[in-house]
Amino acid sequence: MTPLSGTVEAHGIGGQADLPISLELAVSGAVAALVVSFTVLVVAWRRPRYDGGAHPGRPAPAWLDAVTGSAAFRIGLRVAGMILALYTVLAAVLGENSLTNPFFGIFYVWWWVGLVFASALLGPVWRAISPVRTVNAAIARLAGGDPAEGLLRYPDRLGLWPAALGLFAFVWLELASTHPTELGSVRLWCAVYVGAMLIGGAVFGNRFYERADPFEVYSSLIARLSPWARVDGRLMVRSPLANLATIPPSPGLVGVVAVLFGSTAFDSFAESSFWVRTYQNASVSKFLLDNVALLVFCLAAGLLFGIGSALTPSRAGVPRRELPRHYAHSIVPIVLGYIVAHYLTLFIDVGPQTLARASDPLGKGWDMLGTASVEPSYWFSYHPEILATVKVLAVVIGHVVAAVAAHDRALSLLPKRDQVTGQLPLLAVMVGFTAGGLFLLFSS
Repeated sequence: MTPLSGTVEAHGIGGQADLPISLELAVSGAVAALVVSFTVLVVAWRRPRYDGGAHPGRPAPAWLDAVTGSAAFRIGLRVAGMILALYTVLAAVLGENSLTNPFFGIFYVWWWVGLVFASALLGPVWRAISPVRTVNAAIARLAGGDPAEGLLRYPDRLGLWPAALGLFAFVWLELASTHPTELGSVRLWCAVYVGAMLIGGAVFGNRFYERADPFEVYSSLIARLSPWARVDGRLMVRSPLANLATIPPSPGLVGVVAVLFGSTAFDSFAESSFWVRTYQNASVSKFLLDNVALLVFCLAAGLLFGIGSALTPSRAGVPRRELPRHYAHSIVPIVLGYIVAHYLTLFIDVGPQTLARASDPLGKGWDMLGTASVEPSYWFSYHPEILATVKVLAVVIGHVVAAVAAHDRALSLLPKRDQVTGQLPLLAVMVGFTAGGLFLLFSS
């Protein structure tokens, strides 16, 4: 992650030297936890519990259901989203071309990282506040149309592939471009995003945002790990595992999780001493090396998971080539675990700093929001051992939840005779992800 001026390097604390045990022992323990979890699942979990949305959960408190289901609440969220978007545009267009411009913190920290945490706690936040959805709805109604219906039907075969490409475009700008913190570059990216979303919404209607908006797809996937869901119009409280099992096996789902997991792994790898030595001694540019490595990490994540999934047999008439998308929902907890491990300090430290700078979006010395004096505590800077432990736990918990989700789905797909051995290829991939992810996370 590109550090913002005046902040602590987000990944410079809580590293390998701060682990209360050796890295090798931490990795061995994480792998053992995954293998033991799988063994327990095989013995104690012999029938699918969540596949097909069999557990709708229990009703949320009536007042909460009434409030969150009301038109006033939905409109309020739309208005809040538009105000934040317009404020961001103000900083982007009229603000200083400097890293003190809050636009960079809003873009890289609040939007990219904060959206994940908010979605995991509250549900599909971006769908509720998305300014491109709001603008599209306003244009459609002014034209006498229905924003839910576009001019054409969205092609099912495209699935989530446009969102995967959009997510890759974001991580490319962040991790591999030459000007990730140049105001013009980030403004151009946002302009292309908004233009593509408005054109797509006008042509295909709201289904386009569900499938092609990278931030809505990302937010909605992470939201499946929240305890909230609307079932037949009623707000329910239910197990995140039950929510997770309702992710449709759409085309492109593997691509989305591969980009999210692979890019986070590359972000860790890019900070390693090995990679620093590599591009310093290379005969080609760092830009070229970063681009190739980012693509390789994303492709490798998708291919390894795809191969591990495709090697499992199927009894449900699902073609082997489609098996990866049926298991891909299990990677979402891993993605969330790595986001927590990798970006927690960035969000905690740079998030408040962005709030302080947002009070002066044009660099005029203002205090419009009354937050100019807000300062980060840098608590984890003084407790790196705790941060290192949190990182390991986030990764391990993410993989254990993933193993549970994959096992539950496997019981629906595997023939009876293969319900143990058939899961081994996917288990091997997850063990590799666990060990490799922890080594990369603590390699800097």
